[in-house]
Amino acid sequence: MIPTQATRLLPWSTPEGKPCYLASDDGSGYLSRVADNIESVQLGMAGELLAHTDDLVTDPKATSDQLRFALARTSEALRDVKRIADSRGARLPEPDNDPDAIDPDEDPDDDGPHLPAGAFG
Repeated sequence: MIPTQATRLLPWSTPEGKPCYLASDDGSGYLSRVADNIESVQLGMAGELLAHTDDLVTDPKATSDQLRFALARTSEALRDVKRIADSRGARLPEPDNDPDAIDPDEDPDDDGPHLPAGAFG
């Protein structure tokens, strides 16, 4: 049996801005671990930036230069997060699209969650 090669979109690009890919068969190699670490750092930085931007947007003393700078960094962070989501999404297994497939954990007589009668009153 010949192993299949999967490509992974890496969390960095070429100096020209083109995407970089890694051809790998299992995702446990050195470069995959480096990419995982960089993605983790990028996601952490995006979270910190989001908190800072939330504070800045609600600050009536924030200058237009401060807001413009925060928006530029937020745009960069969103681009990184989207690249991570695209990379991870591309590595998910294909869903089973069999319309006749039955979920063994699903009760066919269950019509969803039930709330007490006074829940909205």
